[in-house]
Amino acid sequence: MRIPLFSWLFLILIYYVSLSVHVFVVSSQCPSDQKSLLLQLKNSLKFDSTSSKKLVKWNNGSDYCYWEGVSCKDGCVSHLDLSSESISGGLDNSSALFDLRHIENLNLAYNNFNNIQIPSKFNKLNDLSYLNLSNAGFVGQIPIEISHLIRLVTLDLSTFCYFPGTPSLQLENPNLNVLLGNLSELVELHLDGVNISAHGAQWCQAISSSLPKLRVLSLSTSNISGPFDSSLLNVSSREKRGLG
Repeated sequence: MRIPLFSWLFLILIYYVSLSVHVFVVSSQCPSDQKSLLLQLKNSLKFDSTSSKKLVKWNNGSDYCYWEGVSCKDGCVSHLDLSSESISGGLDNSSALFDLRHIENLNLAYNNFNNIQIPSKFNKLNDLSYLNLSNAGFVGQIPIEISHLIRLVTLDLSTFCYFPGTPSLQLENPNLNVLLGNLSELVELHLDGVNISAHGAQWCQAISSSLPKLRVLSLSTSNISGPFDSSLLNVSSREKRGLG
């Protein structure tokens, strides 16, 4: 059976139209500014280039998806690990970090941001499933915006203060109940050293009512008091650390 020329032309046209639509959809999934944003982030952060093993290697002449500490999905930065990079400042609400909207995994642990508050713009990274800000020099009230990261599976805000009177992170307003209220996907929660200042019934109820999937809980030196409320027993197979 012979197909008329017009039909062939029509099929070819449909093919190229569908291909164009596919290319548009794929390319539209991720902005073209990912490298630029990463370089802006590097240039804004204060870090020791003699100790850095990741940031110091970032440059405009290479594929950013293969930079140290960076992983991508379809050209979008999805994982960013800048832990132990001797970063001492340069992170605030205007940071290019918060324009990397497709990040799912972010690790800034073991840096020293010199006693600044956690920026409130973390809520712009609403794809985050893993957030580690432990021992990174953040102090003061944990911003309510962290509670907007509803996809979080792991949250680590641990901070270890070795000297009395050293500034620490705290949960007062919002309190623990408000922070956890929307984080129902959490499997791991680390708040060691965070000043929670809550009695057993308060923090146990906050955890058991909001975090049905939680399996790892670490709250050492968090100024919490017992006894354990029976509500905490409703979540099975939980690993408790630093809870006496």
